[in-house]
Amino acid sequence: MTKTANFVEETRFGNWFLKTAVWKRSVLVRALNDLKEMIPTASLVERPRVIDVGCGFGHSFAELAQRFQPSTIVGLDADPGLNERAGDEARACHCEVQLIEANAAQTGLADGEFDVVFCHQTFHHIVAQEAAMTEFYRILKPGGMLLFAESTKYYIQTPQIRFLFRHPMEVQRTADEYITMVRAVGFAVPDSRISLPYLWWSRPDIGFLEWMGRRVPTERNETLVNLVAIKPN
Repeated sequence: MTKTANFVEETRFGNWFLKTAVWKRSVLVRALNDLKEMIPTASLVERPRVIDVGCGFGHSFAELAQRFQPSTIVGLDADPGLNERAGDEARACHCEVQLIEANAAQTGLADGEFDVVFCHQTFHHIVAQEAAMTEFYRILKPGGMLLFAESTKYYIQTPQIRFLFRHPMEVQRTADEYITMVRAVGFAVPDSRISLPYLWWSRPDIGFLEWMGRRVPTERNETLVNLVAIKPN
């Protein structure tokens, strides 16, 4: 495990999993589809500038380009091998993609530079979470939106995730705690723009009981939170 003041690096297994079809289909695409349905029409702009925070291997670039038709995507990641990891996806994307190696809590980017901040399954790796959320707010234009999709502590702290992946356990949050943090920075997040999916891969039994015929519980500890937050004008 490599840990800096602001970031915890993934394991070998985690990096392998991020390149699988299961992750792209069941994690990335499912989250993007959910988020897109919650975006208010008035917040969509033509040719937006989009930043993908924690872009990893760049698998989201094509998905973001297809959904938002951006002028530019900035892929930001703290991993020192970013160009090797995400370079091929950046070059294959049909819009301009710039790769920046930086920490989410200290991006070095200008105020109000982006229309969209996309942060998908990245925040649970960040140690300085409040600072990172403040940074998201700062680099967004007034009226810009944060697309936030995250696993809660009830998923991150399960035995199988502890064994296979690496995370800073002391900063993991519940869904309500993530929502509170986003709102505390100044983002507008009405309940209508919050989704709490309970996908099979996020459950302690990895969906086995549902496969056996059991109903998905309505009273539960939420394992995922997706939300669309708007920076007020």
